[in-house]
This record gives sequence, C-alpha cells and structure tokens, in this order.
Amino acid sequence: MSGMNQQHPTKKRLMPISPSVALQISHPQSMIQAFSAPPLRRGRRSSMSAANNNSTMATCIRDSAEDEEHIFRSQLPEVQVPDDITLPEFVLQNAELYADNVAFVEAVSGKAYTYREVVRDTSRFAKALSSLRLKKGQIVIVVLPNVAEYAIVALGIMAAGGVFSGVNPAAHISEIKKQVEVADAKLVVTNSSSFEKVKELKLPVIVVGEELIEGSMNWHKLLEAADRAGNNFVKEDIKQTDLCALPFSSGTTGVSKGVMLTHRNLVANLCSTLSGIPQEMVGKVTTLGLIPFFHIYGITGICCATLRNKGKVVVMGRFDLRTFINALITQEVTFAPIVPPIILALVKNPIVKEFDLSSLKLQAIMTAAAPLAPELQTSFEKKFPGVDVQEAYGLTEHSCITLNYGNIGKDNLAAKKNTVGRILPNLEVKFIDPDSGRSLPKNTPGEICVRSQCVMQGYYNNEEETSRTIDNKGWMHTGDIGYIDDDGDVFIVDRIKELIKYKGFQVAPAELEAILLTHPSIEDAAVVPLPDKEAGEIPAASIVMAPNAKETEDEIIKYVASNVAHYKKVRLVHFVETIPKSPSGKVMRRLIKEKMIEKIRAETAS
Repeated sequence: MSGMNQQHPTKKRLMPISPSVALQISHPQSMIQAFSAPPLRRGRRSSMSAANNNSTMATCIRDSAEDEEHIFRSQLPEVQVPDDITLPEFVLQNAELYADNVAFVEAVSGKAYTYREVVRDTSRFAKALSSLRLKKGQIVIVVLPNVAEYAIVALGIMAAGGVFSGVNPAAHISEIKKQVEVADAKLVVTNSSSFEKVKELKLPVIVVGEELIEGSMNWHKLLEAADRAGNNFVKEDIKQTDLCALPFSSGTTGVSKGVMLTHRNLVANLCSTLSGIPQEMVGKVTTLGLIPFFHIYGITGICCATLRNKGKVVVMGRFDLRTFINALITQEVTFAPIVPPIILALVKNPIVKEFDLSSLKLQAIMTAAAPLAPELQTSFEKKFPGVDVQEAYGLTEHSCITLNYGNIGKDNLAAKKNTVGRILPNLEVKFIDPDSGRSLPKNTPGEICVRSQCVMQGYYNNEEETSRTIDNKGWMHTGDIGYIDDDGDVFIVDRIKELIKYKGFQVAPAELEAILLTHPSIEDAAVVPLPDKEAGEIPAASIVMAPNAKETEDEIIKYVASNVAHYKKVRLVHFVETIPKSPSGKVMRRLIKEKMIEKIRAETAS
C-alpha cells in the first residue's frame, strides 16, 4: 500500500553505546568500525490522534470539529494500549508461564524453540548487538527465509534499540543493495545460502546456522560470546516512541520506501487485532507460518501476535503442497494465513486426495494479501466444510491488520463473502471522494482513509511521499476504494494505486518499466496487470521497440528476469507501435490492459 497523488481541498499531498567489553569472537575490525555512523533520523510527519469515541455502533458521526465529516468507528469498545513497554517486552510478557511450550517449530527439519529459549536468545542477541556497538536507531537488514530463529533475530534487534528491516531473500542483489543504501544499514543477518550474495554489500554479516563462514560472524558463537560478556555493557534506554521496524513498501510511484514504525505503532496494532481473542484461547492456537516473515503480516500478524497469545508457529520456508498438507495434519495447525493460489491448489490439485483430511484440526484460514474470488471461496468451503474462511485488510503503513472479523460478524460471513471485515477497536475510518476530498456516507464507495495510533511515522527520509499519504489531520490515505454498509461491514471494490498483486506479492509497474527502458532496443514501455487464475494478477509489458531491433518477446522477458526477484518477472510481452498516454503524459494503463486482453482473446480464438 501507499498513498496516492491527488489534489483536493482538504489535503495538500505534495514523518551511544560504548561497552567496556567487546565480544570475544573472530571477525574483521571493519565489522566493528562499521557502526560508527549516526543513528537513523526520523522524518517529520503530521500529528495524529487515536480514536477516542465510545460509540458502541459503527454509525456515521457528525462532528463540527471534523468539518461535518462522516467518520466510522468500531462496534466494539476501545481497548487499552499499555504505555512504556517495548514490542519485545509486550509480546514476551508472561512467557515464563509457558516456558516449556513450543513457540516455533520448523515443519521440515523439526527444529524447535520453547518460550524459555525464545526469551533467553532474544536477550542474548540484544546483548551481542550492544556489545558490537550497535547504536539506538541504527538499522539491521535481515535477509532470511522463514526459519525458527527469525522472530528471535527481529526482537533481539529491537531489544537492543536497533531497527529491524526485513528483505526477501529471493531478491536480486541490486534490490537488496538499494534497500541497504536507502536505510543506511549497519549490519546484515542472513544464512549460508544468501551469504555469497550479501557479502557484496561490504557490511558486517551475521550468519544464522551451524556453518562457520570466513568473513562473517556466526550466530551461535555470538550468543556464546554474549554469555561470557556478562552484564558488562551499557543498555540503551528504549522508549515506546522509538523506531523499531523499517519494512519497505511500494507506493503508487513504484519507488520502494522505508515505512517507519515505532514500538507504540506495533503494540497498538496488536492490541486492536487481538482484542477479540477470548482468554481461553491463549496458549492453544497453532498458526501456520508460511507467509514471509519479512512481510509486515509475517512478523507482526503471525510471529508477534502468536507470541503475545503464547501459541505455536509452524514455520515453513517455502510452499510445497505435500509438505504443506502434512504440516497441517501432523502439527495440528488450527489457523492458517494463506494466499488465494494456495486455496486454489487445495481445491483443485489431485495431490490433496493422497491425504486423510478427516484428521485435520484446522479451524480457520485467512487471506489478506490478495482478493479472494467468491467462487473459489465457495469451492473451498464445500471441500473443507468445517473451516472458516476469513478475509482481512492490512497495510504496512498501518502496522499490519486494519480491518477483519474478531468475534463479531460471524453470522454475516456466509451472506457477505467479499467483505474484508469490520473496523477494529481504537481505529477511525472514513471514505472520501478522491477528487473533492469530501467524506462520504454509508454504502458510498470512496478512498479508504484511516487514523489511529498504528499509522506509521512516515516514509524514511521522504517527506514528499509522506505528505501524499498522511494529511495534516493525521488521516492516512490508502489508495484503495471501498465502502461500509449498514451492518458495519467494509468492502473493497477497487484500488486507485497501480500495484500488481502477483500471488500476494506487490509488484510495482514503474520499477519494471525503469528496467525495461535500460534495454538499448526499447524506446518506450508500460507494465499492467493481467488477470490470472493461479497468480491473481501477472505483470505484462507493452513495449515499443527501436527501429531494426531484433530481440524477441522471450529475450525481453529474460532481460527483466535477470534484474529482479522471481515474483517480479514480466510474464507476457506485447510489441506495439506506441504507448497510449493522456494529454498530460500519464500512461493510460486501463486502455493498454484492455487492448492486451483483446489481443490474447483474438489469438486464442484463431
């Protein structure tokens, strides 16, 4: 998600450690010196206010102080957000009562961490980073697949006062380098599989795993050295208002930006999201950890939410249908956040018939990364009649989940298959006319805007994009079109932003267009989403080639693939004479998309 570049009257849319004992391990001196740069600087952003209305109905609020705006709030009462507690402290609170319970277990290897071990190693890693002179506010890039240690790494960084920034391990080195440079990162955490790639970054590298790799710091050796160092180090004074995470998100411009989130942002989001979970469920939910942990939903909605409620995460590093179903059965998974392509596989792939599904303990699945087709949901419900299908709506810029069903709305789910849920406690939501900025009443589609304590502090070092996304009253403009009905159910009907959703991953057309235009034979290019039954959407390129160019469509596809992560690849190329544009020079993507679909249909028919 990101904001959108629009003009209307209501908004101008043009936010040291000096330990006496260093860790006694072998690593180059440059690894210590690398931390001498200043800590991350926070961008300026408009002030915001949390929702403070005690209304018990999701009804239109007329408020003269809000210029007669239509503002909607939760049907549920507000929940308290604790002060002066960091995210690691919040999610690990009362962990000693569940010390021997498994917190994370890898589906394939069986490697597991109990709550006692999570608390212990989070503290050890924080101490290790402090002894390495990581300063408060400095950023650590994590290039890891989903592994049992992932949350320990992230929470350890935060507990040391650092800022966690996850990266897709499948990303091209140029993409990782760009994030490192934008974030001014000081350290990289990875595994042996990605070490050769990240060593090009010329930063200190910590390698998670047993393998000792020359030129890196080994995870286990670091933790052991932290034990030997004792308490002879200076602990940072971490405030709830300090930054703790810097996930990256693509906006409507297609430029990847660092989203500044504080401990308060993430604690507030968890308080709202988990408010509907009954106390008797604490310690009893087993969640599938397949959604990438570098994604905001993976680290917050799966790892942190599960730790807070003392459940278990079954960790999967990649999707394989047999491994997936086997994990659901053997680990007795009760809650599985997944994306529509996996639901499609469960419905149609004959491999599913190899398993005895009567032993499933699965109670609910949730899809939030991409829209779920109603017919696919119906097919799933027929095949898995005892499993609730839930949809949610979340944003990196809003710390994670924004709309979903807690314990309300269950009776309406069958009749409203395409709703993404209801407004969570402590949130304010409004729907505005994208042209005038006027707020709209119920049952009237408009751009979704949200205001709460979960709204990001801004884009890192990017005030222009921040001001386009957060207005001067603290409203975050999502770029998505939706409406709220008479029951308080919210529906997403379209999105203004141009991001392509490929299997739940965001793909920015502008990024692919920039790469295409670096090819010497390409004069102009436009990338649009085309519907795809399996992936949801695929990136397709309309390209104007230079005179006498001899490259084929396949060669252009391979050129892009060599410069991006696998999920960003252009899947279809059409050569055209011109790219249609408006008088102002804006690419007319809808027209391009329609022409490409017409061409595909014509070719299929012939």
